[in-house]
Amino acid sequence: MTPKNITSDLILKEECYSIVGACFEVYKNKGCGFHEPVYQECLAIEFEHCQIPAIALPGLSLEYRGQILGQKFFPDFVCYAKIVVELKAVTELCDEHRAQVLNYLKAGNFELGLLINFGHYPKLQYERFANTRQVKGSDEPIYL
Repeated sequence: MTPKNITSDLILKEECYSIVGACFEVYKNKGCGFHEPVYQECLAIEFEHCQIPAIALPGLSLEYRGQILGQKFFPDFVCYAKIVVELKAVTELCDEHRAQVLNYLKAGNFELGLLINFGHYPKLQYERFANTRQVKGSDEPIYL
């Protein structure tokens, strides 16, 4: 039996490739060491240059028991209206960062989340989180 090629099953593969490519371009130009807002501004310019539809810091509503909360959540970007992109500029990603993306996926009902870390040396870090396939018996999205 041949192992299944997981990359053939990736959701929004081309869109994700474009977003991550733009992030690599920013990292190649700026390297690591800046604060997150610098990378966010550079990435907004790169998204525009690459014609990637992106909204920076959209204020997205939350609800509880059918009522819209006054509090909103602000992911760094929403791209293609389906992918939430969260930026970090830290030495290493941690579970708290992953939990933030998972919460954004669930709250915004996005199909895919990307956690991008510009603070890692010697290269950009990124992780994918899918919200379309559930692990049997689990309510949490799986890493892809």
